[in-house]
Amino acid sequence: MTDAALAEIGVIGGSGLYNMPGLENPRELRVVTPFGEPSDEYIVGRLEGRNVAFLARHGRGHRILPSELNFRANIHGFKQLGVERILSLSAVGSLKEEHRPGEFVIADQFIDRTRRRVSTFFGDGVVAHVAFAEPVCGELARIALQACESAGVTGKAGGTYLCIEGPQFSTRAESHLYRTWGGDVIGMTNLQEAKLAREAELCYATIAMVTDYDCWHPEHDSVTVEQIVAVLKRNAENACNVVRNAVAALPAGRSCQCSSALQFALMTDHSRIPEQARERLKLIIGKYIGESGHSSA
Repeated sequence: MTDAALAEIGVIGGSGLYNMPGLENPRELRVVTPFGEPSDEYIVGRLEGRNVAFLARHGRGHRILPSELNFRANIHGFKQLGVERILSLSAVGSLKEEHRPGEFVIADQFIDRTRRRVSTFFGDGVVAHVAFAEPVCGELARIALQACESAGVTGKAGGTYLCIEGPQFSTRAESHLYRTWGGDVIGMTNLQEAKLAREAELCYATIAMVTDYDCWHPEHDSVTVEQIVAVLKRNAENACNVVRNAVAALPAGRSCQCSSALQFALMTDHSRIPEQARERLKLIIGKYIGESGHSSA
């Protein structure tokens, strides 16, 4: 974290988690990005002795559909605040009997079933291809798993998050299909965040909070909305404890490769990058192209 950074760790709150209890001296910051407005103000404060920025993914009051989310602005806003690591909390359905409501899955793979999403900072004259075989930060995921254990929450190591467009849930036929693909959990948001965090050279990990079995389950129809909401609230409480433990356990520096994800990914001749794109992307690619358009790395 640089001296000018306002936060070093970012937390994205999903459905049911719209604030971060325990955040000391919280203050709201409205961040304007080259990609538009984030979902809400960032809440910045101290948690377990670390500078943390919290963002409600769907906005406080849950006002934004998954397809309406400005993922680029959300991730770029964290980057502008100085954040280097993001813990993303997401309410999900379970595609496997073994992942029970109330348990957390630290997903490490994704399958994309979205259609309307912008999931790159690049384009408009700039081309980059980042490696994405391992889409989450292994170090951050391990710490998140350990934090679950410390908080007394059942956490599962690894799993595939199947990301659908929504806002409708799956048909039963789709749910059965996704199970044959090896999906563990199903949600609507985290894939784009992971892709953009990698392009922004931020560490990213998903904490998928299971609220219910998807519609494949033979007993799914017997689950009431009230029961699901009760699990959602319990998950939110457990998530806050997990985040606190993870924040406390994070080392000061990064030893992973997330911070250099763009080192060999930028394909465009630096001298051919349009000035407008250069300005828009300066926080992301500036260290590689320098002011003159020649590589500074």
